[in-house]
Amino acid sequence: MTTYTIVITPEAQAQLLDLYRYIANPASPEIAARYTDRIVTYCESLRTVPHRGRKRDDIRPGLRITNYRRQTVIAFKVDGDQVAILGVFYGGRDYGTLLQDTPAGDE
Repeated sequence: MTTYTIVITPEAQAQLLDLYRYIANPASPEIAARYTDRIVTYCESLRTVPHRGRKRDDIRPGLRITNYRRQTVIAFKVDGDQVAILGVFYGGRDYGTLLQDTPAGDE
């Protein structure tokens, strides 16, 4: 069985940090850390089963979308033996528009 390398893009890392801050303010830093750490663990589980979720070529070629706890959308792309986490979108954010606005060189 192939094991894939997981790469979290700088944009996705920034989105995780924003999500941490969003949760930490009304709840607590500990709760925010637990939630965002679980998202990262979920992303790392794509290492062995990377083709889960829905294909969304209509938004961006090769894009796949999966959900974490129905509140967070994880956008990623499988390329060879690498899974690139392109975005982490919480609470109904318009990920389609945000992913379409990426520079052409990022595809």
